[in-house]
Amino acid sequence: MATAARRLLAGLGLLDARARDAVTCPATTPLAAWAASGAMALSGRPDGPPLAAPGDPAGAATAALLVLAGCTALRTGGAAPELPGAGVLAERAAVAGLRRSGPWSAGGAMRCLPARDGWLALSLARPEDVELVPALVEDAGPGEAWGAVARWLGGRGAVEAAERAQWLGLPAAAVPDRPGALRDEQAEHRGGTVPVLRQTGGPRRERRGRPLVVDLTALWAGPLCAHLLGLAGADVVKVESVHRPDGARRGPAVFYDLLHAGHRSVALDLAAADGRRELGALLARADVVLEASRPRAMAQLGVDPAQLVADGTIWTSITAYGRSGPWAGRVGFGDDVAAAAGLVIRDAGEPLPCGDALADPLTGTWAAAATAAALLGDRGCLLDVSMRDVVAAAAAGTAEPHTVHPTLPGWEVVAADGSRPVAEPRRREPAGRAAPLGADTDAVLRELGVR
Repeated sequence: MATAARRLLAGLGLLDARARDAVTCPATTPLAAWAASGAMALSGRPDGPPLAAPGDPAGAATAALLVLAGCTALRTGGAAPELPGAGVLAERAAVAGLRRSGPWSAGGAMRCLPARDGWLALSLARPEDVELVPALVEDAGPGEAWGAVARWLGGRGAVEAAERAQWLGLPAAAVPDRPGALRDEQAEHRGGTVPVLRQTGGPRRERRGRPLVVDLTALWAGPLCAHLLGLAGADVVKVESVHRPDGARRGPAVFYDLLHAGHRSVALDLAAADGRRELGALLARADVVLEASRPRAMAQLGVDPAQLVADGTIWTSITAYGRSGPWAGRVGFGDDVAAAAGLVIRDAGEPLPCGDALADPLTGTWAAAATAAALLGDRGCLLDVSMRDVVAAAAAGTAEPHTVHPTLPGWEVVAADGSRPVAEPRRREPAGRAAPLGADTDAVLRELGVR
């Protein structure tokens, strides 16, 4: 875990005595951290034991949270904020009652299928994904979607299949042979496994005691980042389209409340010129902008992140594979992106998903840590956070030797340093109710001089 914290600090350009001394890492092994996180209980087959992940994903999440706490204490000159631990990896499952379901993901929308030369991770999470299967397999009446894909894949390479799926807008990826080993054109473009690329901008305009964070993200990774920054003292304003609000509002209300309670809600008509003008004015007043869309989406709204960064804004961009490079336009969800980084468990040769959509909570913690580090500086910057690279950094390495045994009422894992229970997923209680869509639009825009 200490190694993960140092790697994160080095990647953010903060490996100096001040930042190092602000981060104290507990002494624990990757296996112990994984068993305690709740994510191990979600990994494996429903009729088998919970399984250990490669690398140190729970330690990576903990390290990011420690960096966030340490950087916040340095910025404010006060005590470190009270933050959750690696249990954030399994909170959504705890709310939704998910269980391990290998070879399916815990949420049931992703699995790895055999191709001619390897494995393809594919998510069919949305109705439109299922509707695209006939185009993928080039058969107007293919029958059941997963069976059709499995038959089609038998004669194709995993990389070729992933490219065709992505061309159609389907979240898919070839699964690497080794966890964290990325040797494709996108990894070459980013210079290897680099979770956060940082581009320095112009001088920051002001240093608010409570940084204003404008959150344009949706679903899990970005909102978790916003939630953590809010716990660290930021003033978070969530901005949504009146025509297309965050899809997570349709999910479990408790989980949405957990991530958004205490944040103000602004809803704008982004199809109208006035709505786009108000969005631009709001972004220009932000200390931090959180965004998780492909670059072309911002251009369509008339937003120029490069100009805002030059003007001193911290722009934190979360994408599946990075903002630039040959895969900049690829789509991905938490489970298939984790598999694309090799964060899978090989069981009888078959890759099984780890945890529940782990690319989302891992990226949320790392993006929050990167943003907190940027808030220590006096210049704006663009933080290009690649979900796949975050996961790859956390997945490198193999699990230590161990055995897993049934106990009453659950399971225990035994390694060289002793035995410990495999914790079930658990959740924190929300701090309150999330604001209804657009509840604070007029107040926020008037306060900031936008209206």
